[in-house]
Amino acid sequence: MKRQLLNILLIAGLIAIVTSCNTKSSYKTLIITGRNTSNWKESSSVLKQILDGSGLFSCEIATNPKSAGDTSSFEPDFSKYKLVVIDYNVDSWSEKTKTAFLDFVRNGGGVIVYQGASSSFPDWKEYNEICGLGGWGNRSEKDGPYVYYRNNELVTDSSAGIAGSYGKLSEYEVRVRNLDHPVTRGLPVRWMHGYDVLYARLRGPAKNMEILATAYSDTAGGGSGRNEPVLMAITYGKGRIFHTTMGILGEGGGPAVHCAGFIVTLQRGAEWAVTGNVTQAVPNDFPNAAGIVLRPDYKEITLEDDFANIVNYEISKSTKYLTDLQARIRKASGDAKTLLKYEKMMVSVLKNSEATIDSKKLILRELSWMGTDYCIASIKELVKNEELKHEAEFALERLNVEK
Repeated sequence: MKRQLLNILLIAGLIAIVTSCNTKSSYKTLIITGRNTSNWKESSSVLKQILDGSGLFSCEIATNPKSAGDTSSFEPDFSKYKLVVIDYNVDSWSEKTKTAFLDFVRNGGGVIVYQGASSSFPDWKEYNEICGLGGWGNRSEKDGPYVYYRNNELVTDSSAGIAGSYGKLSEYEVRVRNLDHPVTRGLPVRWMHGYDVLYARLRGPAKNMEILATAYSDTAGGGSGRNEPVLMAITYGKGRIFHTTMGILGEGGGPAVHCAGFIVTLQRGAEWAVTGNVTQAVPNDFPNAAGIVLRPDYKEITLEDDFANIVNYEISKSTKYLTDLQARIRKASGDAKTLLKYEKMMVSVLKNSEATIDSKKLILRELSWMGTDYCIASIKELVKNEELKHEAEFALERLNVEK
């Protein structure tokens, strides 16, 4: 028990040090919100929590306008920031604010166009170029073509029609179209996203734009029958823009913003928008095509979380913490020092009198193929335990140790 606590405290200390270091070098970010078609009073706080949680950003929130139709007093100093997040889609800004924003982007400022901001400022030509594709607000073929995928081919469609639609909220599969872009590099080709709205029939200038990922808008739910863009990367002057149509927010959050896929792509897209690169590793809990992965508190599972929960594991509970540990072990292949650290922490579970029988069975199976001499004595002790005798003997056999 003491060894386990010491290991957990050590990990917590390292995490605190890393977080502290990241915060000192964080990118100052402005989230612009206020009077949105979505739950903007909560969404800005969620975006701040997600971006600040990466350790790379330090966010401030600006609400505009403070009263309906009045934007005259909204004059943020964009030059103070490295990243601007648009979570706003109602009244137009003053010409002075528009000019300041365009100067910010042209000179290399990063931008995130988030969800409902796809419909912002329909009459502002430069914003539509920054956004790439947009919808609603009387947009039509005059504003640019539809852009989507059909049979794995990019389609630019200039036919007449509305701009912007969506079907029923649902879970949907995201298909990465550009695996070489910094934002999507290392992600699964296909992954499931939580219950969300899927924008369709967006159209716009689509200049200097790359579609990073799409999702199929199913006609059965009122969709377009097309593979619609959900993640886009745009350049404007020296600026970089990450446009995500995902992340509708219900009361108290919801699967869309709790989805690990949304959270991670937002964090990676933000870093790319600021630096042109992504240093964040793809986390172990990133979803795949088998199902969605939710983070109720928006945070990635840590090694500390793994062991804090594994000790209480019972057969009817989720194995996600063991799965995360297994992924860490695979990633550490060939790194003897890291693997030994994991092994010592697993042995501490075997020695923990408060750990469940089911948790020890899981640990024995892992040690059976990756354990070293360090774990042998502890496994031999468990041969004496009738409830663990079989698993302990099996582990020793696989480790080529006589019982």
